[in-house]
Amino acid sequence: MKYLLVAGVFLLMTGPFINNKLKVIDATPLRGAVNEPVGPEFSTHGWFSGEYQVQKETYLNEAFGLRSVFVRLNNQIAFSFFSKAKANGVIIGKDNYLFEENYIKAYNGTDFIGVDSTVRRMKRIKFVQNALADRGKTLLIVFAAGKGSFYPEYFPDDLKQRKGISNYQLHSHLAEYLNLNYIDFNSYFLENKHSSQYPLYPKCGIHWSYYGSCLAADSMISFIERKRNIDMPDLRWDSIEVCQPKFEDYDIGDGMNMLFRIGSFDMAYPKLYTEDTTGKSRPSLIVVSDSYYWEMFNYGFPRSFGNNQFWYYNKGVYPEYYTNQLEASQLDLAQSVADHDVFIIMATEATLPDFGWGFIERLYVFFGGK
Repeated sequence: MKYLLVAGVFLLMTGPFINNKLKVIDATPLRGAVNEPVGPEFSTHGWFSGEYQVQKETYLNEAFGLRSVFVRLNNQIAFSFFSKAKANGVIIGKDNYLFEENYIKAYNGTDFIGVDSTVRRMKRIKFVQNALADRGKTLLIVFAAGKGSFYPEYFPDDLKQRKGISNYQLHSHLAEYLNLNYIDFNSYFLENKHSSQYPLYPKCGIHWSYYGSCLAADSMISFIERKRNIDMPDLRWDSIEVCQPKFEDYDIGDGMNMLFRIGSFDMAYPKLYTEDTTGKSRPSLIVVSDSYYWEMFNYGFPRSFGNNQFWYYNKGVYPEYYTNQLEASQLDLAQSVADHDVFIIMATEATLPDFGWGFIERLYVFFGGK
């Protein structure tokens, strides 16, 4: 027993170093917002000042072999034995439904920005909508579904009490009152929560389900077709794969970096394709959105349009950002307006406090608003 204990301690002490050199165990990299450590460059000045040694110690502490395994083990213990999430802002709800804290705040109304600010914003959107319409262009406001509104019954008991009006409630009410071009997927998803053929929201993901986003994309194309009186290439699917969650349907679960997956119901994954574009209208498009547009962007929603750009949080411009890190602030707004026919501004309830991320205000000033 003594020799076994000594051998065990020896392996614990040397195992990470040995694996780092020989790669005996393939340690899966951590997921989510993880900064990969970079070793410091050696310099004479750094060596004699002691700066190099400090940086090297920090690097070795973050990059030792099997670190990701130990991190996952620690996170698994915290989840399985203490119902704690070792991920920033993640809340574990009833039956292990996962939430981000901002969605619970949005549902409870604790992030409410106020009536005056919201009214001013929505009136500016109305002004911009009219200005674009005068130029033959279309503005569409999209309220993406939110997990807080969709699954409040799974909130932890101490976070279940609704405290006041929410940003979503007032924004959607004013969109209707001001006769804006808008689609409210938050209310649509709730209306179809129990009747949908496949789940509209995942258990361990923060975004609407892949299937739900496909329905939303189809509805957005149909709305633009009706508004502009055109026939666009539609998104279609001829089959659906039903399986355990993948892609963004398990994004919070992946970000928790544990050894084992959290049990979940099956999700649906349509096999998408875009109709033949022959004889179809393909208006040019700018989408200003939070992360709820990423899935649509990646599976081909832009193929129904001509020239298109995704201004992620009104910052990085995709797909151009992939190659030259183009920012929205670098573009000539007048040229962007002239070159595009359709403008979509989309947000979920958790990001409504910053809705438009400055894009609405820029257009308002550009069109002469005061």
